[in-house]
Amino acid sequence: MRVEFLGTGTSQGIPIIGSTHPVCFSKDPRDTRLRVSVLVSWDDYTYAIDCGPDFRYQMLRSGCTKLDGILFTHEHSDHTAGLDDIRPFCHRQGKLPIYLDTHVLAALQRRFDYIFTTENRYPGAPEVTVNIIEKNTNFSIGDTVVVPINVMHGTLPIFGFRIKDFVYITDASHVDAEEIDKIKNTKVLVINALRDTPHPMHFSLSEALEFIDDDELVEVTPNFLRMRKKHLNENERKRASKA
Repeated sequence: MRVEFLGTGTSQGIPIIGSTHPVCFSKDPRDTRLRVSVLVSWDDYTYAIDCGPDFRYQMLRSGCTKLDGILFTHEHSDHTAGLDDIRPFCHRQGKLPIYLDTHVLAALQRRFDYIFTTENRYPGAPEVTVNIIEKNTNFSIGDTVVVPINVMHGTLPIFGFRIKDFVYITDASHVDAEEIDKIKNTKVLVINALRDTPHPMHFSLSEALEFIDDDELVEVTPNFLRMRKKHLNENERKRASKA
């Protein structure tokens, strides 16, 4: 399996328009980050997780010419706003499968009504095949089973996903104990860490480290760990590297 990180930025991307935060003036290329998404590939299959406003550029930069579907973690714009840019894939491949829960579907139907309408369709509009994800119910993409992981983004329930030995959790602020079994014994865990200080909607850096290092959750700790969406200044980065 190959995992490509298309973006690891905050909801506004980094740098942020008009921001005076030191990170937004950083010369470190790691501090230029697109909206969050990953591309997961194995054998002849390629799937994206989320489809934000940078999706077109991310696909061009990646060189992706074939996409078998998109899994959506939740309905926020930084994870869904690029849906119209699936048109080239639809024109070449036909309807593109999307995987999402009913709340995300309802949000997309409001924002992209022309994609989902069945009457007087615009000829160039994207076409999708809707696959509803049910809570605590595994589903298949290609020849592989996906395990949806229920996590909280503030007060909003969202999904993380386990694909083989790869677990992807974004925008989480809390993971219930009963979901931990779905993460255990994975080889790679991706977990969000927004900043050094607490945030109501996201794990902070210290909270993410506690999540993987807590004595009660020690079995969660994978062989490899990647933290997404760090927004740290230079002093915070040095301090985090020593932790």
